Amino acid sequence: MLKHRLTYGVILIAALIGMIWADEWLAHETGVRAILLLPVAAVIVVLASREIGGIFRAHAIPTPGWFLALAGLLGLATSAATPDDLGSISGVAFAGTSAALVLIASMIFYTRDHTTEGVVAAVASTLLCFVYVGVMGGLLVAIRKEHSGWWLLAVLAITKSCDIGAYFTGTLIGKHKLIPWLSPGKTWEGLVGGMAASAGVAVLATTYVPHAPATQDPYWWEGLILGAVLGAVGQAGDLVASVFKRDAGIKDYSAALPGFGGVMDIIDSPLLVAPVAYWILKVI
Repeated sequence: MLKHRLTYGVILIAALIGMIWADEWLAHETGVRAILLLPVAAVIVVLASREIGGIFRAHAIPTPGWFLALAGLLGLATSAATPDDLGSISGVAFAGTSAALVLIASMIFYTRDHTTEGVVAAVASTLLCFVYVGVMGGLLVAIRKEHSGWWLLAVLAITKSCDIGAYFTGTLIGKHKLIPWLSPGKTWEGLVGGMAASAGVAVLATTYVPHAPATQDPYWWEGLILGAVLGAVGQAGDLVASVFKRDAGIKDYSAALPGFGGVMDIIDSPLLVAPVAYWILKVI
């Protein structure tokens, strides 16, 4: 597994950096941000939504992957593709209308056989996919639309560095279990080590990542706070995924990526981090 993680991890990191660089170049040439990131995010949302469907089908909830993918794409559009000229009230109305559309469409779709059995669970699962995969994932694209692509890369690096720091710290000195009934491998020592790693990466980000010309340079202590918070939230995102997978009786969402599991096994922590990172970056 470690061999696969190292091999595919390097490939994924290289692909991510290449995509960010290309998106920055296209933004410079066209004046439109996230022109490449948005379609890439759409593909990821479709794949992740189909994997989420496996969680529900493990409980005999009839949620076809293509329908969940549509809900996820609408959620992505809600948070990432909302027109910039909409006012705050119109933006809220746009989001609320999207959620209502998913609810109504789900009710119609899941009662098409003239039965009410399992409808509530199926509708709830579709709304979960709309918010969890679509809306929250779209906030990563929203970060790119308001900041440089390198800040998006920094958010992802800060989040994932906590996983790495927690793994090695927990392996070396971990003794006190964090939540043994949910994730026996996680320890309090690992969490602290992971948050320290995230804080270190965040300090580097606030020091070296380019920012908007009209904004003030972030202070180093803001980087510490950013890293510690995002690291802790990322670990919470991993625990949320553990709840879903344990409830379904599976270890990984899928076997699409050897050594990692599925797409959701990679993006579970960034999904929960996205809304937190969006608002912290607005503050600093």
